[in-house]
Amino acid sequence: MSQVRYSKDHEYISVEGDVGTIGISEHAQAQLGDVVFVELPAVGDKLAKGAQAAVVESVKAASEVFSPVSGEVVAINSDLESEPSLINEDALGKGWILKLKLSDPAEVTALMDEAAYQDFLKSIA
Repeated sequence: MSQVRYSKDHEYISVEGDVGTIGISEHAQAQLGDVVFVELPAVGDKLAKGAQAAVVESVKAASEVFSPVSGEVVAINSDLESEPSLINEDALGKGWILKLKLSDPAEVTALMDEAAYQDFLKSIA
């Protein structure tokens, strides 16, 4: 299994080869509450690190999802169109949002590992 890395905006990326699976963290989905709609990017979209990649809407608020790295969208989780609640049920599994072919794999190393992310969450609590 690949290592999961996190951004300060609460996105995660799990990289296998040169493709990263991106979604929102457990913390982010818990803060949002029940997810009711997900606006997905298009396959083929090119995203810069920090650019808006998707929008997740919950009963509480709409939240932008930013790409933690640069690359090209190679897949989207179309299951979220009919079952956005997958993000609440399994944010780091079935609730993934998109897959990105990395344009600069070194960007991943700048993100937080699980321990650093947990420390970050404590610092903002």
